[in-house]
Amino acid sequence: MASRIEDYALIGDTRTAAMVGRDGSIDWLCLPRFDSAACFAALLGVPDHGRWRIAPDAPCQTTRRSYRGETLVLETEFELAGGERAALIDFMPLESPDDRIEVVRIVEGRRGCVPMMMDAAFRFDYGRVVPWVRRRDYGLSAVAGPDALQLRTTVPMHGENFRTIANFEVGAGERIPFSLTWYPSHHPEPGSRDPFRLLDETAAWWSQWSARCHDGGQWHAQVMRSLITLKALTYAPTGGIVAAPTTSLPEWIRGQRNWDYRYCWLRDATFTLYALLSSGYYEEAAAWRGWLLRAIAGQPEQIQIMYGLAGERRLTEFEAPWLPGYESSRPVRIGNAAHEQFQLDVYGEIFDVFHAAAKAGLDPDGDAWRVLTVMLEFVEQHWREPDEGIWEVRGPRRHFTHSKVMAWVAVDRAIKGVERHGFAGPVDRWRALRAEIHDDICRQGFNPRRNAFVQYYGADALDASVLMMALVGFLPASDPRIAGTVAAIQRDLTDDGFVRRYDPRDSGVDGLPPGEGVFLPCTFWLADNLAMMGRQEEAREIFERLLSLCNDVGLISEEYDPRARRMLGNFPQAFTHVFLINTAHNLTRPSGPADQRAHR
Repeated sequence: MASRIEDYALIGDTRTAAMVGRDGSIDWLCLPRFDSAACFAALLGVPDHGRWRIAPDAPCQTTRRSYRGETLVLETEFELAGGERAALIDFMPLESPDDRIEVVRIVEGRRGCVPMMMDAAFRFDYGRVVPWVRRRDYGLSAVAGPDALQLRTTVPMHGENFRTIANFEVGAGERIPFSLTWYPSHHPEPGSRDPFRLLDETAAWWSQWSARCHDGGQWHAQVMRSLITLKALTYAPTGGIVAAPTTSLPEWIRGQRNWDYRYCWLRDATFTLYALLSSGYYEEAAAWRGWLLRAIAGQPEQIQIMYGLAGERRLTEFEAPWLPGYESSRPVRIGNAAHEQFQLDVYGEIFDVFHAAAKAGLDPDGDAWRVLTVMLEFVEQHWREPDEGIWEVRGPRRHFTHSKVMAWVAVDRAIKGVERHGFAGPVDRWRALRAEIHDDICRQGFNPRRNAFVQYYGADALDASVLMMALVGFLPASDPRIAGTVAAIQRDLTDDGFVRRYDPRDSGVDGLPPGEGVFLPCTFWLADNLAMMGRQEEAREIFERLLSLCNDVGLISEEYDPRARRMLGNFPQAFTHVFLINTAHNLTRPSGPADQRAHR
C-alpha cells in the first residue's frame, strides 16, 4: 500500500516531478512531462504498478529527512538500532542537452556499515505495461513502445518476478550513485553524466534561484519552500504551472472525488501572479502571463477553465480500471472532463491577470487588449446565464454568486485598463454594466435571513467562494454584509476552525455522494478577510494553524481531514502554496497581495 499523502516529498526538474516516500520509495513519476503516463504508479495501486525503492535492508530506528538548504535536493537519513546511518540523496537535474529526463539517487554512508537494498519495478502507461529489460555494461535498459529507460549503477542487479533487485552495503564515507534516465525509445541510448557533478550543479541552481526572493519576513522559511514548490510545478518550456503533479488522490478516503490535477487552471492565475511578483520573481510572472494569453487565444466562447502544459485544450477524461486507487479510492481518472464546463469566473481572472501585470510594470500587450475587448463583449452578453461555478460541480448549472462577482471583476478591470493604462474602450457603457452586475449580486446573492452572501441566487446554502468578494474589491472588508458573511462561514462552514467549500451533506451540489475534507485555500481566504477587517490576531492564529499542517519538508495539500489528521487531495497543491505565500505577505506587509488586489 502507498504511504500516507503527507509522507511524500517532491523532487522535480521543471518538466515533471517524482513523489518520494519516507521509506525511500519513488511511487509516482510521469515521463517525460507532468501529464505524461506514469512510469511509477504505486501511489495509486501496489508496488507491482511501478516503484523504485532504495532503503536499508534492516529495521530502521529513526528516519529523518529534509531538503538541502533552499533547494529541491532531498536528503533522507536512515538510522539503525545500532547507530549505523546512511543517507539517500534524491534530485532531478534541471538542464539536459537532449530530450532525456533524469532522476539521480545517491546512497551515502555516514556511520558504520549499513546493509541496503534496491527494489525497482519499471512499468509504463500507469502500471499497465511491463517493459523489455536488458542487461547493459552500465546496468540495464528497459523499453516498451515510445518509452525507454537506462539505470546506471556499479551495484550488481538481478531480475526477480519482473522486478530488478540489488543488495549491497555502504560504509561511512562511501557514495554509491544510481542514475535513471528516460529518453524516447527511437533515439540512440544517451551517454552517462557524472552524478556527483550533477548534484553540485542542481543544488547551486536552486540556491541561486532562491536567493532572488525578496521576502525576509517572519515566515521566510515557509514562504521560500512554497516558492520552490511553485517553481517545481512550473513547466519550464511554456511557463504553465500545474495545479499538482498527481492525479486521483482522493478528497475523501475511498470517495469518488478523485480528479486529475496535472493541468493549468485559470482560476489560479491572478493570485499566482501576485505570489510571484510580491516575492521578486518577475521572469516567472511574465512567463505565467504569457502562457495564459497564448492559451486563451481564440473565440471568447471557446475559453476553458483549464489547459494543458502548453495550452492544449483536449483533456479527455477516462478511467484506469487496472489501478485500485489510493487506499481503494476509485475511480482513478486520467484527464479532466471539467475542461468542457462553462465557468463565468475565468473571464474575471483573465482580466485581473492582465491588469495586475500592467500595474506591476510588465509590458502591456496591445494585441492582447484587443482580444480582451472582444472577450468583454461575451461577458456582457452572457453574465446573466447560469454556470458550473468555481468548484467544477458535475450537477446542474446555477447562478453562482462567486461567478457573478468575477464577471463584475472582468468589467471593473476593463474600466481600469482605460482609466489607468490608456487603452481604448466604451468605458461609459462598461461603467453602467459594472453597476448593473453589482446591484444584481447585492440583491440576489445576499440572503437577509442568513445575513450573508450565499452559494447561488435564492439559496440558503453558504459557500466559501464568497470570501473572495472583499479580496477582489467587490465590497470593502468593512461592509457589514462582508462581516455577516464571514461570521456565518465561521459559524456554519468550519470544522475545527478550518473552512469547508460548502456543506458536505448537500450531495446535490455536484452529483456525487457527500464526503470531502476541509478546503485549505479557503481557510487562507478567511485569514485574509480577518486581516483586512483589522482582526490581525485571529488571522495570525488561523495562519499558524495552517502552517502546522505542512509536512516535515514544508509541503501541503488542498484538503485535510481534521478527525483523522490526514492530508487529502492531490499533493503538493500549487493553489494552497500560492495562498500560503500571499497570506504571509498580507500579515507582514502594509500593502500585501489582498490589499493590492482589492484597492486598485
